[in-house]
Amino acid sequence: MDMHNQSHLLPLETLFETKHGRALRLTPNLTRLYGNFRIPPARSRQHVFSNFVSTLDGVVSLHSRGHAGGGDISGFSIQDRMVMGLLRATADAVIVGTGTLAADPQQVWTPEGICPELTDDYRPLRMALRKRAVPLNVIVSGSGRIDLRLPVFTSGRVQTLVVTTTAGAKHLLKQKAPRWLEIRAIPRCRGNIPPSSILDAVGRMNAGQRILIEGGPRLLGEFYARRLVDEQFLTLAPQIAGREYGDARPSLVMGQAFPPGNTRWGTLTDVRRGASHLFLRYTFGSKH
Repeated sequence: MDMHNQSHLLPLETLFETKHGRALRLTPNLTRLYGNFRIPPARSRQHVFSNFVSTLDGVVSLHSRGHAGGGDISGFSIQDRMVMGLLRATADAVIVGTGTLAADPQQVWTPEGICPELTDDYRPLRMALRKRAVPLNVIVSGSGRIDLRLPVFTSGRVQTLVVTTTAGAKHLLKQKAPRWLEIRAIPRCRGNIPPSSILDAVGRMNAGQRILIEGGPRLLGEFYARRLVDEQFLTLAPQIAGREYGDARPSLVMGQAFPPGNTRWGTLTDVRRGASHLFLRYTFGSKH
């Protein structure tokens, strides 16, 4: 562990936490930095949780070339990266859409990929949880128009699953696919891929039950619309991004509008503070 690289990584302050679930045995360094981290009791179905960073006025991407990722929203907060790494370390699979892939095409969705400073803490945590070395990376693309030369497909650091349509699979197979890439076409699907089909495809990979969604807002919106999100982790960054009328800057959930009486209400279970950033955690009731 390189303490020089962590010299600016300060512990989070716990403002509120509940005792629901099992407290993980973190490394002493992660315990110092984060505090207690609990996960819900094991169950037969998948546990879906999401992690985003948002400005105070609800913007999750500046939607500008070269500035579409979460780093511009968090202010490139190392504490936010530490939490992202922790969540990935507890995940069996990380799901992203093509917009998230396009915003950070060099990304590989592993704990050390987002916070290399804590590699020596994330790895023993995954070993203690009896998980694979890295989570399965899942890319959702209806069109299949993605470049299989990107690091998430070619680095060999992760096993990757692309969930697509039949037409999308045909487009992908025109490229040379590495052996660790699995392509699953959802039959009779021409538009948005149903979240249940995505989860079924992940389940067939026998990756595990803890499924992390990291974007984008439209993909997350589909999961919320079908009440498939169990927990939401949200970093609230102390900036105002603003919007023009008709601005394309997205919020946490896009493509869905829940009417009065059918909105999604969560229960606050955890609040931590890092400088002027707030790290929030909510649980949501699910219908399966």
